[in-house]
Amino acid sequence: MTRTVGRVVAVAIPVVFLGWFFVYPLVAILATGLTDAGRIDLSPLRDVLGSARLRGVAWFTIWQACASTILTLLVGLPAAYVLARYEFPGRRLVRAAVIVPFVLPTVVVGTAFLALLGPGGPLGVDLRRTVWAILLAHVFYNVAVVVRTVGTLWERLDPTLEDAAAMLGAGRWRAFREVTLPLLRPAIASAASIVFLFTFTSFGVILILGGFRFSTLETEIYTQATALFDLPVAAAISLLQLAGVGTLLLVYSRRQARRTVELALQARADTARRPATWRARTLVTATVTMLALLVGSPIAVLVLRSVTAGGSWTISFYRGLGASTAGALAVPPGQAIVNSLRFATAATVLALGIGMLAAVIITYRRGRLATAFDAVLMLPLGTSAVTIGFGFLVALGRPVDLRTSPWLVPVAHALVAIPFVVRAATPVMAAIPARLREAAAVLGAGPGRAWREVDLPIATRAALVGAGFAFAVSLGEFGATSFIARPSTPTLPVAIFRLLGQPGAATFGRAMALATILMALTATAIVLADRFRFGDLGDF
Repeated sequence: MTRTVGRVVAVAIPVVFLGWFFVYPLVAILATGLTDAGRIDLSPLRDVLGSARLRGVAWFTIWQACASTILTLLVGLPAAYVLARYEFPGRRLVRAAVIVPFVLPTVVVGTAFLALLGPGGPLGVDLRRTVWAILLAHVFYNVAVVVRTVGTLWERLDPTLEDAAAMLGAGRWRAFREVTLPLLRPAIASAASIVFLFTFTSFGVILILGGFRFSTLETEIYTQATALFDLPVAAAISLLQLAGVGTLLLVYSRRQARRTVELALQARADTARRPATWRARTLVTATVTMLALLVGSPIAVLVLRSVTAGGSWTISFYRGLGASTAGALAVPPGQAIVNSLRFATAATVLALGIGMLAAVIITYRRGRLATAFDAVLMLPLGTSAVTIGFGFLVALGRPVDLRTSPWLVPVAHALVAIPFVVRAATPVMAAIPARLREAAAVLGAGPGRAWREVDLPIATRAALVGAGFAFAVSLGEFGATSFIARPSTPTLPVAIFRLLGQPGAATFGRAMALATILMALTATAIVLADRFRFGDLGDF
């Protein structure tokens, strides 16, 4: 009886949490956009579809995502090839450095490019409010997706396949086009789909670098809900965005199923070689230089702008974080650091508790229901953060009004962070040999004690990995937080955005300082999580 109650509770907690804070807000958005006084009302949807300006917003959302994806592939594919096929000094460092932009909060990325391409930047140009700044920031942010997704497969392909094509008379380009490219297509399609999804729902980068001149569906939802207070139109735009994202994911999954082929993969050590010709050395040098400029320049300029003023070194911007900023924030900027750390800690505890329960269910309750439950838990990652925040604003006013509760921020962050905990813990828990539990049972341990003394010690390190990523995700979350954070409790991303909207060199410098601090906190969380990454279970 006790075990049955425990199982029911373990299943109920994740289901109730996901249902109340994810499914219910999405249903509320659907109701707001399609009904009026309990009756079906399609007028908001017709208004959106009939508005030339909103059609222009939708078109810009699509074409900038396409352009960003193409540019990211053009930069990422050569980098993936060099890092996969050539062994050179510093290769591991370059591979690690490429990942840094991807784990940075979008507000930090936008702020870094504002420092690089804005007034007073080292390039001497002002590309603020231009599409070029947006596209460059998207390439910076997403090139890691291409390098890791395509490069991981490329370095495992047998290089003798191209050598055989060359022996049959095919040139280098033809061998690549007819032999290697077909094998890489599933990975390229996967990387392109992920980049398109991220840029299609881009929020912080668009808002900081494009302002309201270049609105996307994501920023338009924010504008309609918070500036114009037109909730039905915001809901209708959210529905269109959800439909677009859902269609993309469906098409991607079907194409991947058709394109996936079995391959004889090689060990990484057997495929990489040192660049022996001048062409190979030139290619490696040019690629590494390009990556260094792309990845290093915005971050270096961001840090530099936070410690210089008028051509002199200073820490005044950091000291000014404790001072009041009239008109920008209701509290000193430094308070945002404390708020973010508190919210991130609460979100991590919440995500860790619910995520580990969910991982237990998925691992030990095998079958279709467990598989479906696993898929549902991943849905928040494929849903726009702005849509989630807007859904909170629409839905959580009843039966109890939670919209002004300070707990709503860590709840929103936990919703996005739970999938990271589940993905970190589930493979490790599934790999624990069943004979360990059987041995514990033979020695007289019940199921609960066997879990505590066998499974839990092994799963703890995986849980710490998930906790590190959850903490980092919470620190950098901006889309949902922009809807629900109170003026008296801004988080670091919200504070940075508000400071950037105020004139004055001192305010801009404080924004740079806060962005640098946020970058350091996020990087520290990711590094600590990576140190706990679970190794091989072969010893068991």
